[in-house]
Amino acid sequence: MEYLLPMLLGCTAIFGSTTNVMEKEKEKQETEEVQSQENGFGPKFFMVMSAIFAVAFAVAAITDESSFLAGKVAYIAPIAGSIALGFAGYFAYVVLQKPAGTKVMVEISKAIQEGAQAFIKREYRSIAIFVVVVAILIGVTISPFSAVAYVVGALLSGTAGLVGLRIATKANSRTTYAAQKGLAPALDVAFKGGAVMGLTVVGLGLLGLSVAFLILQVFLQRTDTAQIIAGFALGASSVALFARVGGGIFTKAADIGADLVGKVEAGIPEDDPRNPAVIADNVGDNVGDVAGMGADLYESYIGALVAPIALGALLFPDSLVGMILPMLIASVGIIASIVGIYFVRTSESGHPGTALSIGTYSAAVIAAIGSLGLVWALFGPEKLGFFWAILAGLIGGMAIGQISEYYTSDKHKPVKDIAEQAKTGSATVILSGIAEGMLSTAGSIIVLVIAIAVAFTAGEAAMTGGGVYAISLAAIGMLSTTGIVVAVDAYGPIADNAGGIAEMAHLDPKVREITDNLDSVGNTTAAIAKGFAIGSAAITSLALFQAFIKIVGLDGIDITRYQAIMGLFVGGMFPYFFSSATIKAVGRAAHKMIEEVRRQFREIPGLREGKEGVKPDYTRGVDISTTAALKEMMLPGIIAIVSPILIGLWSTEALGAFLAGALVSGFLLAIMMANSGGAWDNAKKYIEAGNVGGKGTDAHAAAVVGDTVGDPFKDTAGPSMNILIKVMTIVALIFAPLFT
Repeated sequence: MEYLLPMLLGCTAIFGSTTNVMEKEKEKQETEEVQSQENGFGPKFFMVMSAIFAVAFAVAAITDESSFLAGKVAYIAPIAGSIALGFAGYFAYVVLQKPAGTKVMVEISKAIQEGAQAFIKREYRSIAIFVVVVAILIGVTISPFSAVAYVVGALLSGTAGLVGLRIATKANSRTTYAAQKGLAPALDVAFKGGAVMGLTVVGLGLLGLSVAFLILQVFLQRTDTAQIIAGFALGASSVALFARVGGGIFTKAADIGADLVGKVEAGIPEDDPRNPAVIADNVGDNVGDVAGMGADLYESYIGALVAPIALGALLFPDSLVGMILPMLIASVGIIASIVGIYFVRTSESGHPGTALSIGTYSAAVIAAIGSLGLVWALFGPEKLGFFWAILAGLIGGMAIGQISEYYTSDKHKPVKDIAEQAKTGSATVILSGIAEGMLSTAGSIIVLVIAIAVAFTAGEAAMTGGGVYAISLAAIGMLSTTGIVVAVDAYGPIADNAGGIAEMAHLDPKVREITDNLDSVGNTTAAIAKGFAIGSAAITSLALFQAFIKIVGLDGIDITRYQAIMGLFVGGMFPYFFSSATIKAVGRAAHKMIEEVRRQFREIPGLREGKEGVKPDYTRGVDISTTAALKEMMLPGIIAIVSPILIGLWSTEALGAFLAGALVSGFLLAIMMANSGGAWDNAKKYIEAGNVGGKGTDAHAAAVVGDTVGDPFKDTAGPSMNILIKVMTIVALIFAPLFT
């Protein structure tokens, strides 16, 4: 017995020390850096193939025996597209070589990746069925060439979404890990991740369209090139429509479920790992704001190229110069975007918003100077009016973005006023948000009208009949720097995810401060990008509308005729009908998500209290959002594509009026909903920052309700308007032969 006590004490000490070692080893495994497991083969292959394409097109241009304007200059666009893809591959390689983070961070990131990939694969399977059906319809009624162009346009749009989404979901944990080292490295990783999406969008878009142009116009010398290329644009539109609607439904169902039950009912912070909808919410940021926004601006980019190509063929029947100029402007824009990306850098004491602005404005200046040189070289000084049209579009797009920033940033009066209204409840928050959104349409309309007036006047001064063509040049001018615009926008969800991972991994609060700083800037850039996307959609649709009017031979639309009156009213109604369908879809999906989150809090013991070892079922939330999004997205999309065809078969004039009505009401509705939603969102964040009482107050609860109402406004219905007005105009353009 005398030895028993020392033996027991010794065993206890050994067991204790062993347990302590095991705990330390476990802690070490959870906190040690996980080096990147990526071998970089994909990005390297991307870079090599892009280099091969660029060299091949350069050699083809040198050996082409045709004159400079007749053939050689047409190779510049595919070379620029290849360069963009090469840099996209390079930036992807740079991001993937960064440390992926700790074991816990990687696990969270992997869950987001798997959820995003599962959604996008199921979504693309549904879209593929639709694309095949429409391709057959186009092939039978229009031409096999148009059907092939349609399929290629859809494939490239889908590819851009897949590439951007893959890198964005891998960049999030790398951004979180980089934030442990400081602001500058975190910004670098997040923005490089966004740059992959931006350059992939413009690279695939310009490469695909310019190669189609080379084959059809330069090699086959077809006279219906513009008509066939419109099929390419419709393919991009089809993917964009479903990506925007489906992604918007997914992300907002998850967001509403996470916010209402998590913040308001359970009283837990944003991105808390106890919330069953938190992974679905982070997945939604990527499928909605990376893949969705990328597809949206990809479609605008292609549409803005198609319109001046079609109008240039009519204005310059004996030369390719009018058709080639828009592709050359896009080429200059790609180079400008790449240079602008390298301007985005900051110090530890700097502000990331300033860095992003410097990059964006630098790209715009370079694009403007390059466009001036192009117009001077191709047309001479007597037609510089075309340059002023391009510049009007470029400045107009930036101005509309800044107007959106004014109405949605907590630095300015509108958002602060909404936050003050939260003191009296959610009703006054909602009323003031709607009022500010309605008011914001005035500035955007004025800017758009001025840009159109300047472009038309300058175009007519350059040459008789050049006004309409100049408006289409304003559209491509506005979208010339799409590469860096998409990069800045895609950076936002990466930063947002990084903050979520920091919260779920229980990292040092200083890390969360850095990611919150990046996320705050991301909210501002998202608002600017939404305004830019809406403005570009409006002017692109106007340019496509002008091309449609020219092709079908309408001299004008007589609004005293009953067909035009009917078309105008139905067109004005259509965006409201479409918005209703998407908002209802979000409501139904959110209802299911809310019930699931409540069920898990109710049925999983210790979940609400945060008991150690208790985790929610994240996959259930992702599955609910995915199923609801895929179920709800098809009907609105089909109606949007079928309606212009049915109206056009009845009356061409009615179709023209229908498109005009939809353009006006769709643009106004998009601006109002996007800015109202953004204002509600930032009013909530303004209160959470400690203003008007701060978190946990009645004012905060009222602001959360306002933000919840605004979620489908700014991220589903509003952005869907962009694509709706474009897709209906492109459908009218491609099926125009059936109406004449």
